[in-house]
Formats: sequence, structure tokens, C-alpha cells
Amino acid sequence: MIDPTIKPVRDMAVADWSHRADVVVAGFGIAGVTAAIEAARAGARVLVLELLGGGGGAAAMSGGFIYLGGGTPLQKSLGFEDSVDHMKAFMKAALGPGVDVAKIEEYCEGSVNHYNWLVDAGVEFEESFWGEPGWEPPHGEGLMYSGGENAAPFNATIPPAPRGHLPKKSESAEGQQLPGGHMLMQPLIETARSLGVDVLYDCRAKSLIVNDDGLVTGVMVRRYGSDFAVRAERGVVLATGSFAYDNDMLTDSAPHILGRPAASIESHDGRSIRMAQALGAATAHMDATEIAIFSDPQLMARGILVNGRGQRFVAEDTYPGRIGQEVLLRQGGDAFLVIDEASYEEASATVSTSSIMRSAPKWVCESVAELESEMGIPAGGLTSTVEVYNRHAVSESDPFLGKKPEWVRTLGTPIAAYDLRGMTGGFTLGGLKTTVDSEVLHVSGEPIPGLFAAGRCTSGVCAGGYASGASLGDGSFFGRRAGKSAAASTRTTPASDQVPS
Repeated sequence: MIDPTIKPVRDMAVADWSHRADVVVAGFGIAGVTAAIEAARAGARVLVLELLGGGGGAAAMSGGFIYLGGGTPLQKSLGFEDSVDHMKAFMKAALGPGVDVAKIEEYCEGSVNHYNWLVDAGVEFEESFWGEPGWEPPHGEGLMYSGGENAAPFNATIPPAPRGHLPKKSESAEGQQLPGGHMLMQPLIETARSLGVDVLYDCRAKSLIVNDDGLVTGVMVRRYGSDFAVRAERGVVLATGSFAYDNDMLTDSAPHILGRPAASIESHDGRSIRMAQALGAATAHMDATEIAIFSDPQLMARGILVNGRGQRFVAEDTYPGRIGQEVLLRQGGDAFLVIDEASYEEASATVSTSSIMRSAPKWVCESVAELESEMGIPAGGLTSTVEVYNRHAVSESDPFLGKKPEWVRTLGTPIAAYDLRGMTGGFTLGGLKTTVDSEVLHVSGEPIPGLFAAGRCTSGVCAGGYASGASLGDGSFFGRRAGKSAAASTRTTPASDQVPS
């Protein structure tokens, strides 16, 4: 769909600047709020433009995981050893291929400092650990393995450490439990306000404003049906989220999640990416996506996952997002969870954070051969898989895929299966190419002057793989960099353009 409003506007054509600030931030989610805080702390006047009627974005509605490590105070207090080098090794192995090594290096080396920065800003973490498979800790524990660090293939070569840090949950005045994402964003928004950051809500950034030298000098904005210009004296920070809800962009770059967005919100329409592209900005990993599989990790760890041919393809005790990627990207979306009655009863007795994932299996049979037939798997496909799996499970081993011994057990009868076809959804990971200081790069490789970006509108530390907490971690860490960089940007403003705000 052609959108002529995305094209940049020349600042000489702007007759009136409705608002002025040193740093203008588009988006008030995790990347936008941290950018605003750091820019304000650097002495800049900051104005935030937010599409929605309130702050927080997708971050406020998320589980709230932040991926941190290298020996954070929370890790140490709970008895876990971690190192910057081990964190780097895992992220480079798990988040690729094609990761931005420089960003991962900076992120890992600054991780402990970033944890302390968040705590100083009012974010609290529960001092407790959850060590079993799951999307989130069932009781609000503050630390867990959130990326498959303790599962195959990574645990064989990289000493594992839990790095999923979860802000302490709370309850509203009405008694409703507030998610970790809310408890992350609330103190950050309060910190920004205390620093004098101004926010205009219900504002859609339409296009960037540039001068004749290509310097970004502001943003064209639409609010309540009217357009106006906002002047940025030092820099513009783009932080409006992913393109998970723009079907045209998904069709071009990530068609496998078209029609199945998850863990994102409708304002994630890719606007920041397209505005910057109109200036010649480069992008990276636009096909990369995180993919959730809507199945209970407690059930998956105790059973086996097979494709349409009845073959196993992933260690079932790993990070469920990794399982989702394997299912959709490498098995064509075909997956079944096979589990026997004893393991089903055991899993059903455990705590689950999502009752929707505790539905009854689709097929229940007295033999593997009968189940194979009911599922429509070619004769011998599932029976041979179960026979080989059980042969090694007697000694609690899984030489093919490396599931940990505590989850390996022989499958008996009665035996059942869940149909997981179509049970996936995801969000995009690719976006604008940026430097470690969050400068947006032109296709030439040079920074676009006056333009910075952070969060899911950029290509961050994830290039293909994912770990829960990487988005909020990446967005907050490089959001801070964006705010500092924009505040430090200097330029000479012609005297004729120095109009009072």
C-alpha cells in the first residue's frame, strides 16, 4: 500500500513549529522511556510522542522478563555463578545466526551495571528462583532459565546460568494482579516524569523532517486529525516497536507469522522503520521472528514432540520459544506432543501459569500403533520413534537430542497426543541497523545525522534465535544509549530559525 505521508519533509517548508525540545522521542515503551530518562539526566529538554492514550506500550502488558547476567546481585544472592564471557558465549550461540557481535559484547559487559540502573530507578526483583520448565515462574519468582541455557545443545559446552530476571509482581487497589511488565514500566515512567520529561499522547509520528544537509531536525505528527511539526534541537529517537501488525511488511519480510501476531500490540505497525527507510536507512534480519508455541512446557518436558512423520526434532525440555521456532520454521508448523498417562497426571499436578495450556489431549489410545493410526502418521513412523526413545530412556539418556535425564522416562500406555498444528504465534525481531550508540545507519554504512533508534524497531542482539527477556533487555539497554547519544548531539542552528518554543 502506497503511503505518501511517509516521505521526509524539508524543514524549510515548515512554516510553524508547534513544539520544540532538545530530544524528541517517538514511543513511550521500554526503549522510549529509558531514552527519555537518560536524555533528561544529560540536561536535555525531552518531549515524548506516544500513539496510545497512556505510556508503557507492549512492555507494560508483557510478562516483564529482562535478560541480564554476568553476575548480577540477584544471581549472586541466589547462589548462581555467572560470568560475562559465559553470557557472551551463550547469546552468540543462541541468538543467531548473524548476531551483531559488537552489540552483544557491549550488552553483556554492561549487564550488571544495567541491573543496578534499573534498581536505582525503582524496579524491584523478587529474591527467589524457579528451576523447572515454563513460560513464566508460577509464583512470581524473580529468576529463572529463560533461554534454554540449561538445555541441549548449549549446556554441553557453556556453563549454564539463569538470566531471566522478573520484576516483582504486585496487586492493584482492586485486587487484580499486575504483571511484571507493568511493575517494570511504572517506576521508569515515574522516573521520567520526575525528571521533567513532557509527553504528548494520542500522537502518530508521520514522517521525519530533515534539512538540506540530510540532518534530521524534527518529526511531523498527526493528532486528532490535525498535523503539526515538532522540532528536535539535538536529535530524534525512534522507539515505536516492531512491525508485527503491518501485514504488508510481514508479507515482504516475515510471511510465516502473517495473521498470527503474539506478544505485541496493534501500535506495532513498523512506522519507525518505514520513516527511517524513507531517508535511506539500512535494515537487518527483517525475516527474524520469535515464535511462541501454545503448549504447557511441563507437559512438553515429560513427553516427546514429533513432526508429521512421527520423528522427534528438538529437546523437549528447552526454552519453549526455541521449540516454537523449530516447529514453525523447520517443521512446517506440524507438531504433536505425545505423552503417556503417568506423565500426564504428574504434569497436571504441577503449578501452571496458564490454564489455557492445560486442555485435554486430542487422541487417547491403548497402544502406540493405534495412536499412530489415529494421528494419521505413516505406519511405523511413531512406533519406531517411541521404541528407540524408550530403549534409551531405561537408562535415563537421550543420545539423539540431549534431553536432561530428569525428564527422560519410558513412555507407557495408555498414551495420548496433542495436536499442536497452528498453535504458534510470534513477533518480529528485525529492524533498523544501528550502532552500539543507537545511531541509525544509512545504507552507505554512515550514521544518519540526528537520528537514533532503539527497541523492537531496530535489529538488536537477536538475529534469529531468542531468549525471553531479550527484547526488554535490549530495548532498555540501547534505549539508554539512544537517549545519551541524542542529548550529546550538537549542531549549529541558524539565527533565523531560533524561534521560542
